[in-house]
Amino acid sequence: MSARAKTKVVRQDEAARRIRSAQRRGERVVFTNGCFDLLHVGHVRSLEQARGLGDRLVVAVNSDASVRRLKGVGRPVVPARQRMEVLAALACVDWVLPFRAATPLATIRALRPDVLAKGGDWAIDEIVGRDDVESWGGRVVRLKEIPGVRTSRIVERLSRR
Repeated sequence: MSARAKTKVVRQDEAARRIRSAQRRGERVVFTNGCFDLLHVGHVRSLEQARGLGDRLVVAVNSDASVRRLKGVGRPVVPARQRMEVLAALACVDWVLPFRAATPLATIRALRPDVLAKGGDWAIDEIVGRDDVESWGGRVVRLKEIPGVRTSRIVERLSRR
């Protein structure tokens, strides 16, 4: 892992410490999550939009086992450590951490972000952690959807070749 990525890829307890410190300085922390298997333009645009909602962006990444449960056999294409390192290389991302559970709810509760951002393909009432974030005065934002750009579609096209 590159030296820069090492400073950005953190465990949950370290992410929580950094977030609290940023919030004490008056910075707004945005949280998003996903598999980010085969990073594509839709991911990049969503992450940049999410960063624009605050001062810091923290990204929680599904573990390999979690991706397999969600997406099926043969996924992820890229292992979690590499997915996190690629995300950490993006200028718009401040911190990256893994999560193993089926949903990021426990991670959201532990980190207590000011803003919860999720892709526009999610209905607002389906966004995990929405009630919690709103209960502590945070806001939940649906990001713009980039039509037709999905990792699953890329994987399908590759498998047909």
